[in-house]
Amino acid sequence: MKKLDKLVVCGVGLIGGSVALALRRAGLVNRIVGVGRRPEPLAQAKSLGIIDEVSTDWASALEGAELVLLAMPVGQMDAVAASLAAHLAPGTLVTDAGSTKRDVIEAIYRHLGAHLGTVVPAHPIAGAEKSGPAAARADLYQGRKVVVTPLPENAPEAVARVREVWSACGALIHEMSPQEHDRVFAAVSHLPHLLAFGLVHDLAGRANAEQLFSYAASGFRDFTRVAGSHPEMWRDICLANRHSLQAELDAYLAELAYLRALLVAGDGPALEQVFSEASQARTAWADKAFPAPPSGE
Repeated sequence: MKKLDKLVVCGVGLIGGSVALALRRAGLVNRIVGVGRRPEPLAQAKSLGIIDEVSTDWASALEGAELVLLAMPVGQMDAVAASLAAHLAPGTLVTDAGSTKRDVIEAIYRHLGAHLGTVVPAHPIAGAEKSGPAAARADLYQGRKVVVTPLPENAPEAVARVREVWSACGALIHEMSPQEHDRVFAAVSHLPHLLAFGLVHDLAGRANAEQLFSYAASGFRDFTRVAGSHPEMWRDICLANRHSLQAELDAYLAELAYLRALLVAGDGPALEQVFSEASQARTAWADKAFPAPPSGE
C-alpha cells in the first residue's frame, strides 16, 4: 500500500483509534489528525499516541488530507457530512465505519453529492464492549472481516484504495450491497445487542436484582457481554436500521412464542429437538468461523 501523508479520523475511539494505530504500526501514514465533538477524547487520543494533532475545524483538518475516516456513531453522520462538505477537496478519499449503511448513504447523497466518486462506505466487523481511545489497539482488525458497500457512483480506483487501507490493517475484505448489509447485520449483530441490553435492563430493574446478579455466572456473562457496549452508538444503530431490526425481532418473538408453547405443554422431545438443531448449527458455525489451530501450535 502507498503510504498516506495525512489521515483524518473523526471519532478517535475504539474503531477509529484502532485504524490509526494499525496504519501507524505498519508505517503507512505520516500524520494523523483527530476530529470530534468533545475535547477530552481527542486529548486522550493524542496523549496515547493515536493521533498526532487535534483539529477543531474541518477547514484546517481537511487541508492536504488524503483519507478521511468517519468513525463516530452513525447518528452523527448527517451533521458531520454537512459540516465537512464545503471543505472537502476533489479527490480526497472518504470512508466510514458505520454499523448501518442506509442512513450513512442517505447523508452521503444529501451532502456529498459532488464527491460520490471518492466516498466509499464500509463496515469493520470488529469491536468490543469497551469504547473510547483507551480501548483502541493496533491488532483489532487482524483477521477480522470488513464489508465494503460501494455506491454505483464510486470510482473503481477509490473502492480499490479503501479495500487496500482496510487490508493494511489486517482485515479480510468482503463486498455486498448496502441493502443486503443492513438485512444481514440486523439478524446477526443488531438483534443480539438488542436482546442483551433488554435482558440486563429487565433483571437490573427487579427488586431482587442484586441477588440475581450475584448468582450469574459464565453463561450470563457470555450472553450479555455486548450489553456493556457504547449506549449512544447502539441507540443510533438500532434506530437507523429499525425496519430490518423490527422484522428480525418479530421473527425472534415468534420463536420465543413457540418455545413458550412447548414449555406450557411440557413437550420435552420437541424442546430437545429445537435445542439439538440449534446446538448443531452453532457448532458448525463456530468450527468454520473459529477453526482450531493445527496441533503443535
